[in-house]
Amino acid sequence: MHFLDILYRLAISLWAGGNAIFTLLLTPILFKTESRDVAGRIVGNLFPGYFRWSLVCGLIAITCRLAVHGLNLKLSPILLVIMLALTSFQAFYVEPRAADLKRQIGSFETTAKDHPLRKKFSKLHGVSAVCNLTVLVGGVLLVVLP
Repeated sequence: MHFLDILYRLAISLWAGGNAIFTLLLTPILFKTESRDVAGRIVGNLFPGYFRWSLVCGLIAITCRLAVHGLNLKLSPILLVIMLALTSFQAFYVEPRAADLKRQIGSFETTAKDHPLRKKFSKLHGVSAVCNLTVLVGGVLLVVLP
């Protein structure tokens, strides 16, 4: 197997694995064991590093894929582009806006759920969750595809 193929598979595995650990393990544990505000602050502090990790893994994967297989319209490069676009959207659009809303809200424990800022935050959170799960499913598909 070619070195770039191995690096491609490693980058996809680290991207999807990091996503799975953060989404399915770390975040639920934090929100189960800490107050909502503390857990939210911790997760919010981790997001920039999480997105940098995801973007680096995605860029390595797409670069290796293109170097080895060129530009073709097979499923793998299309999935990679979608995953990278969704991760970029989360990193550069959703997360900064959500962080700003969290600062304005102050406390999720004392601010009513029907408060307009909380509603905006919930909408962004939903968009982010869909993006994150889509990236996770895409990563799993890329790991198992030949």
